[in-house]
Amino acid sequence: MSRASVIRVVLTGDELLSRGALAALLELEADFRVVAQTDDCLTAVGVVTEQRPDLVVLDLEPPARDAAEAARTIRRAGDVPIVLLTRCTRPGALRRALAAGVHGYVPKSTEASKLAGILRGVCAGEPYVDPQVAVLALTRPGCPLTARELDVLRYTLRGAAVTTIAEGISLSPGTVRNYLSSAMHKVNARTRHEAAELAWEEGWL
Repeated sequence: MSRASVIRVVLTGDELLSRGALAALLELEADFRVVAQTDDCLTAVGVVTEQRPDLVVLDLEPPARDAAEAARTIRRAGDVPIVLLTRCTRPGALRRALAAGVHGYVPKSTEASKLAGILRGVCAGEPYVDPQVAVLALTRPGCPLTARELDVLRYTLRGAAVTTIAEGISLSPGTVRNYLSSAMHKVNARTRHEAAELAWEEGWL
């Protein structure tokens, strides 16, 4: 922490209203100062380099695809603690965020008074994961999909056609369709794209 125990914060979020409300909330606290706001992680890199804040708060919606990569990108600009403020409580999102170097994983439903305390703790070197999210991650059933089913879903997630998947993993299109059908059945998905998204959200891909 720097400058007479004032926590200098950079807010990065893609929703102006939400980001502005969070900034106003933090400014009500005597020991917080929002030094900059950005709407994407690439802009945040330059801001973090210039401002050298004590903390970065990521507020990205939807968070699942963007948050982990945003954290990695920002961390390249400096060794600054990052807190992810999110609506997503899926175990996969948590695991990816932690692997990317996020120091705090906080649901948006967290009370304002508690949020300030969490941010202070993270800035003081105390990592934070919401207890309910942590329990969910620990008690969630394991992956029911086989390695081949994961392979075809991984390609599907990238938007690949069945023929492209078949070429990529040296199988016939019919066999690929069988694997996709099996994966869809196991995760109770209506389409292969929905199955791929569910597998990604669970952290299996």
